[in-house]
Amino acid sequence: MGRRAAPAGRRGTGGKRRSGTRFGLPALVLTTVVLGAGAALADLDDTAGKTTAAPTAERTTATASPRPTPTGPTRTAAPPPARPAPATPTPESGPKPRATPKRTAVKRPQVPRSGAGTFTTARSSGAPTGSGGTLRRYRVQVEDGIALSARDTAAEIQRILAHPRSWAAHGRGRFQLVSENADFVIRIATPDTADALCLRQGLRTRGELNCETADGVVVNLRRWMLGSPTFAGEAEEYRHLIINHEVGHEIGIRTHLGCPGPGRLAPAMMQQIKGLHGCRSNAFPYDEGGSYITGPIVS
Repeated sequence: MGRRAAPAGRRGTGGKRRSGTRFGLPALVLTTVVLGAGAALADLDDTAGKTTAAPTAERTTATASPRPTPTGPTRTAAPPPARPAPATPTPESGPKPRATPKRTAVKRPQVPRSGAGTFTTARSSGAPTGSGGTLRRYRVQVEDGIALSARDTAAEIQRILAHPRSWAAHGRGRFQLVSENADFVIRIATPDTADALCLRQGLRTRGELNCETADGVVVNLRRWMLGSPTFAGEAEEYRHLIINHEVGHEIGIRTHLGCPGPGRLAPAMMQQIKGLHGCRSNAFPYDEGGSYITGPIVS
């Protein structure tokens, strides 16, 4: 809205004509008292909220000239019009600036350091995934007391292995979820339990890493829930890398790969948690065009 001008002051009311008085004396001192009630200036309307004191009656003394006072009515001059009060400035109209919203911190899940050391097997099974290669049956176990559903975890791993950029979609093997008589097991374990299981194979995981053992894959719960600080993606996507990397060992890829060049996709068989070395993080063995992502052999 624009500025609103303060209302103009009201004009004072002029004096009425009075009948003249004839005086017989040649000289007369005429004393005229102008009272506030007769010809007072109107109060100004102060839009700033100030209180204006009532005008004080003003006394004026006029001295008659030596010449005879003319006969006839006299005219009393009207008071000058009141000047309007200056407009009080108002704030500029327009949209008010919006307060910057506070960024809500994402709450990271709490990962227990250790657990019971015992496991629950997912009581579920599915049809084989993939159309070529050796059939490998696997079961999923989750350490007790970590508030992670064995059945839900098994279903997620099943989806990962069936992804179109994973091993099964490119003839590198067929995989089937079972609850018994498995060829290998995938375990989700707390950091302490994972360290103990990996150490039996002579592997030191320091509470951070996953490993492959004689009977299957050990997944560190910290990596499963939090992802990796070197991976540019959510934990859900990083789980694809965990399963693809460890199952890659299960299907016979015994070595690790390095970065093929700056800016290129890191191979799934690269230990990306130890650094990308110029590559872009990647969770899949194959790119979107179906080409296998490889690199120099490092171990």
